[in-house]
Amino acid sequence: MEIKSLFRNNGRIPSKYTCDGKGVNPPLEFFDVLKNAKSLVLIVDDPDSPSGIFSHWVLWDIPSDTKFIKENSVPKGAREGKNDFGNIGYGSLCPHSGTHRYRFQLFALDISPDLASDTAKKDVENAMKGHIIDKAILTGVYSRG
Repeated sequence: MEIKSLFRNNGRIPSKYTCDGKGVNPPLEFFDVLKNAKSLVLIVDDPDSPSGIFSHWVLWDIPSDTKFIKENSVPKGAREGKNDFGNIGYGSLCPHSGTHRYRFQLFALDISPDLASDTAKKDVENAMKGHIIDKAILTGVYSRG
């Protein structure tokens, strides 16, 4: 399984997708998802946050036949959870200082987790335990200024 976007792995994320631009999610493409996957989960986080790993987007129940997520959109049928800003949906990438890495982690599951819409990353991760059948990561970097 593979995840791609407008930026290369470990490449610079265009400012349009950060707090210096429109602050919307970048387009993402998914390749080679296992045929036996029941659903996909996407977690976007910042492992370089001074407060620890900071989640920007938690998305689950993505249909396993999804090939892409368009800019500033959510795939039909997918559910968004609470990011570490305390909001439902995509939280703009916005490092306070220095260069931060942002991980776009795609998980293929053998289940479709039944979770409430205000579910946070930790609870989604707990629901995924023992059900991850494949994983792909795309990492982008961004620094302000």
